[in-house]
Amino acid sequence: MTKERKLPIYKLTVPSTLTTLLILISLTSTSSSQQKTRPPLPILPLPSSRQLSWQLSNMALFLHFGPNTFTGSEWGSGHADPSVFNPTRLNASQWVSVAKEAGFSRVLITAKHHDGFCLWPSEYTNYSVKSSPWRDGNGDVVGELAKSAREFGVQLGIYLSPWDRHEKTFGLTKEYNEYYLGQMTELLTWYGTIKEVFLDGAKGEREKDMEYFFNCWFDVIHQLQPGAAIFSDAGPDIRWIGDEAGVAGSTCWSLFNRSAAKIGGTDPLYLRGGDPRGHDWVPAECDVSIRPGWFWHASEVPKSALTLLDIYYKSVGRNCLLLLNVPPNSSGLISMEDIQVLQGFKELRNSIFSNNLARNALLHASSTRGGDYDSEYDSFNVIHNSIYTYWAPEEDQSDWVIYIDFEEPVTFNVLQVQEPIHLGQRVFQFHLDMLNESEEWKKVIDGTTVGYQRLLQFPSVKSKYLRLVIDKSRADPLISYLGLFMDPFSILRNISDTSLGSNRTSSQVIQRTNNSSLIAAI
Repeated sequence: MTKERKLPIYKLTVPSTLTTLLILISLTSTSSSQQKTRPPLPILPLPSSRQLSWQLSNMALFLHFGPNTFTGSEWGSGHADPSVFNPTRLNASQWVSVAKEAGFSRVLITAKHHDGFCLWPSEYTNYSVKSSPWRDGNGDVVGELAKSAREFGVQLGIYLSPWDRHEKTFGLTKEYNEYYLGQMTELLTWYGTIKEVFLDGAKGEREKDMEYFFNCWFDVIHQLQPGAAIFSDAGPDIRWIGDEAGVAGSTCWSLFNRSAAKIGGTDPLYLRGGDPRGHDWVPAECDVSIRPGWFWHASEVPKSALTLLDIYYKSVGRNCLLLLNVPPNSSGLISMEDIQVLQGFKELRNSIFSNNLARNALLHASSTRGGDYDSEYDSFNVIHNSIYTYWAPEEDQSDWVIYIDFEEPVTFNVLQVQEPIHLGQRVFQFHLDMLNESEEWKKVIDGTTVGYQRLLQFPSVKSKYLRLVIDKSRADPLISYLGLFMDPFSILRNISDTSLGSNRTSSQVIQRTNNSSLIAAI
């Protein structure tokens, strides 16, 4: 017979006032400690939503096309007979497909170049496709491109030259500004969403003087297409980098003073570097052609894939967007030799940037906003490829460091750093150190601005322990991405950054690949 198990008897007591107070304080403290850490304040100026959308696209393809394609000109006279324009095999879907396959998210078309010939059937002039034999005068290049862009999910941009060598009202201030705005309105209301409008101040010597109502144009463009970023020497949304080589300054701020810029007359050095004290957010776009000319000419050949890779490092890798011109030929197609170069360029980028070595590292920081266990601002965020997750240090710190520790030594020669630019551009200067065999920190490379993206190249190094140090910043630095990569293709020339603890200017050949398909492509 089993004994009945007796349960213990607990005596209930009413807690004293002091005990109750202590319990409430404890609960309040626990509740407070679980509150979400406040985000860091943005630092002005900030990008608009259309500027953010533009910057995140990285690369766009420019399509220079028109009568110049058939006459061998770069700046047409405006007197070429419309009958010369007859691209019998024109296929806008091929253009967009080539762009998308090569990694470009937007295409821009020269809807009207300086010769005044319109690639759409404008109702303000007969100097257009409707006077050409192409499609029996019923064609619309801009319309076909817009349709293909929608089908492929690629953004569309347009270039409408202010300088017009054909239009008789050019030189008459009121009349030509009305004409230009009429044509711009057609382009912005006939073809769906436009994401970029490209303007410039190009005009030949001894041409008629002309006052453009730029501010009026800008307001109309934003009214009709609120998501369209406007490019010009002076913004308002995007600025020219100051050259047509696709090369930005090694220091490149998105900050800028529009009041210090004039379309067609801005200091190229100011355009290249931006302004750390600038009151406006005007990031830079680097335009360059894959061929010597901007229009297709049978005698010209495209740049190599390796050359495009070098331009990529010096444009996209310097806080800019790359606008690469790839002109269709006289049949109306992008030439096969250009396509092969673009494919090689894509394969090079994929080979280099598909494997971020930092993903295999243990990351920790000198401090973390909200404490070491606040995952929202933890250093681990920097291996997630998004500007909306980032590492933030604790406030009022003198050291800003991210440590990168590997189980085994790794070899690399490219550093990628990004900032969450929706909160402003902050970093003035930074450097990367490695721990050498003597357990001493040695500088690998240093850089100045970061912005949306910074890519730094240097001779290959091998190390197990690294640290990214922010030396100077406009406010507490925020880092959204950190990448370490091995580029076995590039040849480094004139390395002027401080690297490996010494000042170097040398030619350094980085290990070549054994991949025969890539070698054939480059």
